[in-house]
Amino acid sequence: MSSRGRTETEKLKQNLEDQLDRLVAQLADLEECRDDLDADEYEETKQETLEQLKEFSESLAKMKGGDMTLVNELNRMQLAIQGAISEAFKTPEVIRMFAKKQPGQLRQRLAEMQRDVKVGKLSEDVYNQQAVEILAALRKLGEKLSPIEIDFLTSHSSAALSAFEKVSDSSASGEKVLAMAGSQIESAKK
Repeated sequence: MSSRGRTETEKLKQNLEDQLDRLVAQLADLEECRDDLDADEYEETKQETLEQLKEFSESLAKMKGGDMTLVNELNRMQLAIQGAISEAFKTPEVIRMFAKKQPGQLRQRLAEMQRDVKVGKLSEDVYNQQAVEILAALRKLGEKLSPIEIDFLTSHSSAALSAFEKVSDSSASGEKVLAMAGSQIESAKK
């Protein structure tokens, strides 16, 4: 009885994470099936998914304004959505691990990719793009990067990823996150 909403907060958080997982999986499925769809069908489905992400983002913003117990979790999810919308992250798997705060799995994925590029299973370009996404996600999650990783991130980072990283983790940054995500959504519509 004295949970003071903890149970409800956990249920709400789980529901939000499930919805985010569903939307990210929808993006991943869309990318996997891209060759099976004609260009118009692909674009229409992608726009519908981005619209759903926008609606989800707006719901998070409303919740964030009224429920302070979820602010940190909502900020993390908001950043994940922003990354998906702004296309700073192009790899749904990285978005999912970032949203679920899984630095161990991100490090493991990076190690697997390093192995795959050495044996020729993964191209250098794909490796560079995904490694930058993983390192940026790790940095955003507060993980310590080695000097080599920092150099790699600096030299291979895209403009979209740099803008994503500039958003600070302070509690005052919530409005910055919402403003940046909103502007990215608007530009994605055009």
